[in-house]
Amino acid sequence: MTALVLGPHVRHVSHHTATIWVETDRPCEVRVVNQEHGLDAGARTFTAHGHHYALVEIEGLAAGARIPYEVVADGDTVWPEEDAGFPPSQIRTLDPEGGLRISFGSCRRSPGTVEQFGHDALAALARRLSGGGDAVTWPDILLMVGDQVYADELSDAMREFIKGRRAPGDPPSDEAADFEDYTHLYKLAWHDDPEVRWLLSTVPTFTIFDDHDIRDDWNTSYAWRQEMWSQPWWKDRITGGIGSYWIYQHLGNMSPEERASDPVYKALRTASDSTGDAGAVLDEFAERADKEPASTRWSYAHDWGATRLIVVDSRCSRLLTTDRRGMLDDDESRWLDEQCQGGMDHLLIASSLPYLLPMAIHHAESWNEAMAGGAWGKAGAGLGEKIRQAADLEHWAAFERSFRDVAADVVAVGRGERGPAPASISFLSGDIHYSYLARVTEPGTQSKISQIVCSPLRNPLIGKFRWANRIACSRAAGGPFRALARLSKVPVPPIRWRMTEGPWFDNAIATVHLSGRNCDVLWETPRDGGALNEMGRTDITG
Repeated sequence: MTALVLGPHVRHVSHHTATIWVETDRPCEVRVVNQEHGLDAGARTFTAHGHHYALVEIEGLAAGARIPYEVVADGDTVWPEEDAGFPPSQIRTLDPEGGLRISFGSCRRSPGTVEQFGHDALAALARRLSGGGDAVTWPDILLMVGDQVYADELSDAMREFIKGRRAPGDPPSDEAADFEDYTHLYKLAWHDDPEVRWLLSTVPTFTIFDDHDIRDDWNTSYAWRQEMWSQPWWKDRITGGIGSYWIYQHLGNMSPEERASDPVYKALRTASDSTGDAGAVLDEFAERADKEPASTRWSYAHDWGATRLIVVDSRCSRLLTTDRRGMLDDDESRWLDEQCQGGMDHLLIASSLPYLLPMAIHHAESWNEAMAGGAWGKAGAGLGEKIRQAADLEHWAAFERSFRDVAADVVAVGRGERGPAPASISFLSGDIHYSYLARVTEPGTQSKISQIVCSPLRNPLIGKFRWANRIACSRAAGGPFRALARLSKVPVPPIRWRMTEGPWFDNAIATVHLSGRNCDVLWETPRDGGALNEMGRTDITG
């Protein structure tokens, strides 16, 4: 009998369509069914490196539908599992009359104990939804903005898996090595916790990667890339990481129309049908995506009613050469510029890395970029690069030109220069392992421009790093670093902002609620045995 290895996951949804993603233990025909609602849609699996995947596209659904479903593989019902103790998984399309709720967060370690990483915000959300039914408020979308898996900080369970595959001491030491290792990372993160597995089967999910999905400080600089590619094990690592991300995460971010026209998806399905396994095609694509970032776009944008969500890849599409640096390459920058338009009630820009950092950190990173670029001479440049990698100084502030380009985009939108100004323009980010709200104060715009950060879902900062960041969040801490940046001839930032809520250092999940021209955000943290409790709440547009 065919069995599910991972899934089902509800991925891209719209008002009338939905996508179900699964991994099975053998090639098969996968169907998503509900006889009462006349639902019966199917897809054949494709195979890569001995693993079998299917995406079932469902069309013609009613807006705001709530349809329980079953998954059938080669005629056998494989979902729901018997006696699982959870309500039926549902396909949940978007409702144009009900506003939009997007829950988001980043940085989730799994597995692990409460003593190590605290209570899991995703599991806490699953408990609330599974126990409350229609009596609780459900998110319409779950957006995970990075570090869905930790390929370079392994759990004991992952180390045990690796022990059975390679000899002790074989490089890379204590890290994922290839596609097979990554498949097990995803299984540990999304299958072995029953609550989270159920949550992903019933709440539509979108994702974008951050560094730990591949490796700490991924693409921090040209020097970092050269060092990694000099390692004999790196090719298998990067192709395995990017290839598995494409299958386990990116495929589900695309709309059905985008997936149907995607050349990589077509090539993998064709190779799988003709040779039985498309692993070689996937590896070739993944290697090229790393070496030629402009060959692949991981960013995406979706319009849901009067809201546009833009999800920006701030990792793989970086421009890193001996003489140019950018958070985004030229093609990606043009794409983002084209997506930043008015005419919406709300514009959301999701980036794993916060665009607006605490001022002290922003100035430290802009100073360091100038130093590494030679502002203090050749010796200073070498020291600057060492500081950059040691202190993780590689956010938007460390890419001055990219920061200024995005500022120009959002200010133009907020002033109504690209169509009617939205009520709100919000950056949604994670990465830094604490949560806060920052508001743009200058220049003036019709739109309220904010940075909303929620991190971690489950991986809190330890004490000394927590105190260092708490100090960095104070207003007084910004002055000395701004002075350093000024000495390095870094121009004044084109916008000004201040932190108005937070910082909070607990595990958390945030929910942005959009209704008409109103936008508010709620941060919640799992306490008291793992139940979600309010940590902060604010009205963005008020």
